[in-house]
Amino acid sequence: MRLSLLQPVIDRPGPWASVYAEVAHDTGDAGTPQELTASATTAQLFALGADEATCGAVHEALLTPRGDPGAHAGRALFAAHGAIVLDTPLPGPPAVPFAAWGPVPRVTPLLAAIGDDPVCLVVRLTRAGADFAVLGERAAGTDPGAPGERPARHFRAAADHDGARRAEEIADAVRGEFESSGAEAVVLVGEERERRLVHGALPEPLRALTYESAHGGRTPDAERDLVERDIAQVRAAQESDHIAQVADRFRAGAGPGRKDVPHSAAGIPALIEAAREHRIDTLLVSPHGADGARQVWVGSDADQLAVRGMELPQLGELRPAAARADDALVRSAAAHGADIVVVLDPERAPAGGLGAILR
Repeated sequence: MRLSLLQPVIDRPGPWASVYAEVAHDTGDAGTPQELTASATTAQLFALGADEATCGAVHEALLTPRGDPGAHAGRALFAAHGAIVLDTPLPGPPAVPFAAWGPVPRVTPLLAAIGDDPVCLVVRLTRAGADFAVLGERAAGTDPGAPGERPARHFRAAADHDGARRAEEIADAVRGEFESSGAEAVVLVGEERERRLVHGALPEPLRALTYESAHGGRTPDAERDLVERDIAQVRAAQESDHIAQVADRFRAGAGPGRKDVPHSAAGIPALIEAAREHRIDTLLVSPHGADGARQVWVGSDADQLAVRGMELPQLGELRPAAARADDALVRSAAAHGADIVVVLDPERAPAGGLGAILR
């Protein structure tokens, strides 16, 4: 999960304006959808108690186009104390556009929208060697908050070597790049003969994680969309496998007397206790569970959360505020380096929609 994207809002105290909007780019006419969205959102936030400076910052941001001209885009904005702290595009329009005002940012819908963003190494074979590109926010060297793609790196094979020797050189470079990037899969793009030679030269464990795109060989520009589709399919399979593995670990840890697997926690009281003690290794969140919308109590610090407001003074917070359980737990888990996995399949999700694998 792209948790570095959340860092600006995790480390800063609220209260927060959280906005999920479908924004149409302005055509220059009065009363455009963009202007109407900005005005309606600002009015809603003001009615919820947001301060004038924060409302103004949101209004100005929603009037500023993002993305390709003429396109409709989804956006998630988070503002506090009169400033936009995070403004990020969504993969598509939000399922339900809304604005919220509260002590912690409403980040759970953002995590559900962007998905797991698995790391994938794309190897484009060329006559001179190979070009490496790493996709995914967890890739080493990716700037926090930026789209998950590391700048391409080029590898030049020895020109005087035959095809088999060149393939071995490239395969060794692929292995090194795979290990240093944190990738979980490899996609080879290029001529079929070169792809097969490199694939066959990879060490067996890596070969099992390597896929080939049948497109982009002789006509790379003409088949760019097909290559991107192949890469997207590999990354979708990565994401699905990762979620399934995490869900299986959670279920295995829920059984009594199991010492060979991580222990699991479910239910708001157990999860809050684990969060305060920094024992959450992986937080599982389902948008469909009832526990996510339950009220808990929070303070300005990520460690200040409780089932009852009267507990907060013992944690140093004299003015506790009510918040959604899912967002409060996400804030705490992200602040202490836990992974967060959104489980969309109700069959795999924890009962109630929230659960954790514990350290």
